[in-house]
Parts: sequence; structure tokens; C-alpha cells
Amino acid sequence: MTIMILYYIMAAFFGVVLLWNFVKSKDVQKAILYLVILMPFVLRVFRLK
Repeated sequence: MTIMILYYIMAAFFGVVLLWNFVKSKDVQKAILYLVILMPFVLRVFRLK
């Protein structure tokens, strides 16, 4: 149970960091790349595969 909670906290942390980089990005290609990388983390936090 503890490992699962830590896993979701870690996924949420990386998701927030990627979202922050997406917001700060001025290059369109980098912004799209951040969104593509962000998707698995969002799905894991919401417990979707």
C-alpha cells in the first residue's frame, strides 16, 4: 500500500514538472513533446492504462 501511494506521488510530481515545462516552453515542437511525454503520467495518476 505504501509503495503504491509513493508511486502515485512520484507520477504526480513528474507530471507537474512536465506541465510546468510545457507552460514555460516557447518552442511549439518542445511544447508538443512535453504533452506527449506528459500523457502516461496523467493516465497513471488517474489510474487509467
